[in-house]
Amino acid sequence: MNAGEIARRIVEANLYMVLATADEGGRPWSSPVYFAHAGYREFFWVSSPDALHSRNIAVRPEVGISVFDSSVAIGTGQGVYMAAVAECVDGPHVARGLDVFSRRSVRHGGRVWTAEDVGGDSGMRLYRAVADGHSILAKDGQPDHRVPVDLD
Repeated sequence: MNAGEIARRIVEANLYMVLATADEGGRPWSSPVYFAHAGYREFFWVSSPDALHSRNIAVRPEVGISVFDSSVAIGTGQGVYMAAVAECVDGPHVARGLDVFSRRSVRHGGRVWTAEDVGGDSGMRLYRAVADGHSILAKDGQPDHRVPVDLD
C-alpha cells in the first residue's frame, strides 16, 4: 500500500481529528472533534463559537490537524498530519458544508444537521478547515520521520 492509500484509509476509518489551535499570543490548545470531509483537503465540524478552539480560530485561523487510531498497539500507529486554515462557515456556504457533515454523521449513527442547528441562537456553528498539505510517518526506523503525501 502506498503512502496516499494509507493516508486515505486513516481519514476514512476514524471519526475524530485533533484540532490544534493557538490564541493571538500563541498559547496552544488542542481539541478532538468529530469531523466530516470533502475529498481529503476540506474538513468540517460543528462546535460552539464559545469553545476555546473556536475563539482561537477567530483570531488565528492557522491550525494543525492530526487523524489517527489511538487503539492500535504501541509502535504500530500511523497518523495523517496536516497544516490548514480554518474558519466559521456562514452564508451560502453553510448548505454545502452541512450536506457533507450530515452524510457522514448519518453513516455513523448521528443525525442530519440543518442551518437552524448551526445558526441564530442555537449555540453551535459549522466550521471548515482547508488543508494545504498532508504527511504521514515513514515506517523506516528513523524517529519521527514524516513524508509528504499527495491526496489529490
